[in-house]
Amino acid sequence: MNIKRDNEEYRYKKVEQEISKHIHAGDLTPGDKLPSLRQMSSNLKVSISTVSHAYEELEKLGLIESRPRSGYFVRSEFRNIPTPIVKPSPMLEPHTVTKNKLIQTALETVGNKNLLPLGVVCPGSELLPTKHLTKIMAAVIKENPTLSVEYESIAGNLQLRRQIAFRSVDCGSNFTAEELMITIGAMEALYISLRALTRAGDLVLIQSPTYYCFLQLVESLGLRALEIPSCPRNGINTEELATVVKKFDIKACILSPNFNNPDGGLTPDDAKKEIVNLLAEKDIPLVEDDVYGDIYFGDTRPKTFKSFDRKGGVLLCSSFSKTISPGYRVGWLAPGRYLDKAMEIKATTNVSCASPTQMATARYLKDAHFDRHLKKLRLAMKEQMTKMRTEIALSFPKGTKVTNPKGGSVLWVELPAGTDGVKLFFKAKEEGIGIVPGSVFSTRDAFSNYIRLSSGSPWSDAIQNGIKRLGELALM
Repeated sequence: MNIKRDNEEYRYKKVEQEISKHIHAGDLTPGDKLPSLRQMSSNLKVSISTVSHAYEELEKLGLIESRPRSGYFVRSEFRNIPTPIVKPSPMLEPHTVTKNKLIQTALETVGNKNLLPLGVVCPGSELLPTKHLTKIMAAVIKENPTLSVEYESIAGNLQLRRQIAFRSVDCGSNFTAEELMITIGAMEALYISLRALTRAGDLVLIQSPTYYCFLQLVESLGLRALEIPSCPRNGINTEELATVVKKFDIKACILSPNFNNPDGGLTPDDAKKEIVNLLAEKDIPLVEDDVYGDIYFGDTRPKTFKSFDRKGGVLLCSSFSKTISPGYRVGWLAPGRYLDKAMEIKATTNVSCASPTQMATARYLKDAHFDRHLKKLRLAMKEQMTKMRTEIALSFPKGTKVTNPKGGSVLWVELPAGTDGVKLFFKAKEEGIGIVPGSVFSTRDAFSNYIRLSSGSPWSDAIQNGIKRLGELALM
């Protein structure tokens, strides 16, 4: 009985997403009539009730409207929202990061249950395998009570590292358990990587916009940052990167090729290969953040930079925080030829990671639960992102632009010129809505009229009303 309900839910959501895709793409324009229930049923090879359910959901979203005795039409008020355009690069020059105070204010929203979670990039707890993990945690502790309270090795739980190494084939990488280390989330992996590669005063290359915690890390280590533009559609421009590495003495790069936070940019695989080869020629190490790589909406997982690495110059950082459990803090690092240095830094930082969470995650992966969970998570993330984009189209001021990522769980919103993202951040916070202002994603005075929204939480009246209210606040 449950299987039938799951199949029905899957079918109507697929119909809903298919129609929504054509509306957002402009194939169906405001006022266009949709095919009848019977015609759509025949076209998509699903039942009439499935199509009817999908149409009802689209009507609730405000994408379509029913007209008595006439059928369903694309809502007249709906408007397509373009993607933000990457602006030409200004004169490139290194910057010292000086936005720590504003970043700290933005980070205060993490874990704040009083705020609508539009500013925290994390799947809603309803989408996480909480009950399953709890059972597994109880089982592994009961089976190995002594191991669960002892120090784990510096490198981390061997079974967990084996599972991660086995799964690395999915993204084109090929490393062994002995070439991995477990970290406290991806941020520790990034910290260890930069500690292994740089000294205070060194210059590191980052994409812009980039995750603000990267900027905070760069600032705390006394490094300088050089930014190259990230494109919401195509990620990192190889020609621009080639120009920069010839001109500046860069000690390391920090790049997120797969669904960059915040613009959702996906760098094509051929460009990844070109970037890795270019940096290898210059002997510039590349720190890769791939925490969103498993949340793709297409048919295949995008490859990592690491999959094209032949000289050990790519340090691959990731975690299970965006897919299984942010609270478990299980991350990992494949540091290539810098393994010995990374192990030394790990040993002098916190010795090792918590044993129980590593044991539970290893069991979860070994029992093949992860792949089934990921399929459901990807479908939910795509659906939630589509619904949020739709509500933005209906509620935000004219002139708004928003990205349309192929994965991940963030939307990068460009508000009309003159809108102050920081002021909107504080106004939204006063009304119990968490967002992040765009200016914290760059060392420069850029993205002042941008905000980042998280689409990780399941769609609800509260989320929908929060987006509507944000649109109203943006007009004030």
